[in-house]
Amino acid sequence: MKTKRRAPRARLAAVGIATSCALFVAGCSGANESGGDAAAGAGVTGTISGAGASSQQAAMQAWNAGFAEANPGATVNYQPVGSGGGRTQFVQGAVQFAGSDAYLEDEQLNQARQRCGGSVVEVPAYVSPIAIVYKLDGVSDLTLSPDTVAGIFKGEITTWNDPKIAADNPGATLPATAITAVHRSDESGTTENFTDFLNKAAPQVWTDEADGEWKVPGGEAAQGTSGVVGAVGAGNGTIGYADASQAGELGKAKLKLGDQAVEPTADAAARILEESTRVEGQGDTSFAYELNRTATGGAYPVVLVSYLIACPQYPDAAQADTVKAFLNYVVSEQGQQTAAQNAGSAPLSATLRDQITPVIDQIKAAG
Repeated sequence: MKTKRRAPRARLAAVGIATSCALFVAGCSGANESGGDAAAGAGVTGTISGAGASSQQAAMQAWNAGFAEANPGATVNYQPVGSGGGRTQFVQGAVQFAGSDAYLEDEQLNQARQRCGGSVVEVPAYVSPIAIVYKLDGVSDLTLSPDTVAGIFKGEITTWNDPKIAADNPGATLPATAITAVHRSDESGTTENFTDFLNKAAPQVWTDEADGEWKVPGGEAAQGTSGVVGAVGAGNGTIGYADASQAGELGKAKLKLGDQAVEPTADAAARILEESTRVEGQGDTSFAYELNRTATGGAYPVVLVSYLIACPQYPDAAQADTVKAFLNYVVSEQGQQTAAQNAGSAPLSATLRDQITPVIDQIKAAG
């Protein structure tokens, strides 16, 4: 979305990152504290660039601030161009790492393996619910079943007092306001996760396969997470989907799952990862997950797992050491708590962290 700018010197970059954390991330508590796992990488002096998921932006600002404090001679640049753009830049060798709300597949996985010398590191960094955000005057509490959500975004449910919405909200007063459904205009892992949920949880209504590009006609399109949030907030009767941490003051619908109405909280989102399995065929250095979208036991299934994608080896030691140190900080207990405090994400479990860290530690310079 933005023109890439030349990185400033490392020490100035550290100040700038910390400032952006203070400006754009509420609180930023703990973001600048070093120690623990973060201190293990202290002293790296490389410069690395990444691009990708805008959903990670708030967390990335906090991670960069904490990492810069422990490693004042290092620079980490990140451009939130969307998951698709980040993956493309990574496989083309334009950046050292990518942030993606979907794991690599098919041609891009093969391209990444070629770029990286045979295998690719994929680690979950940011786990967060995708909120179904809405703005509807007079309605502050809303519950929607998966079939109803699918019908709205298919364009089959067009007014807020539709009988199907009313059935999900007994006793509620719903206006006859027209529904405007907002979707992403750019290729997005958030879209891929959202449509994967619709396909698996409401297969009779949403017959399209999961896709990072929005294929269904109609509705309003907006660029990036901030674009969707802005478009929904600018209207009345609007509904969209966005990372819950960036929903701001918008309403967030509960999901009717079995006999429960489940809110899009970090704790509910984290329970999905515990019930999911690793994708086969990605390689030993990949921690890509096939998410369980049909859980009804209190977990929130409209969730994204945003990955950091890197190579096991880099052309020089400075790049390799900085990538390794940064990824280790992100998945560390401190890094995950920083993201939870400043971006509302769900921290990785200690068990998963213990599995991921040895893979990150294998990152090295080629030769």
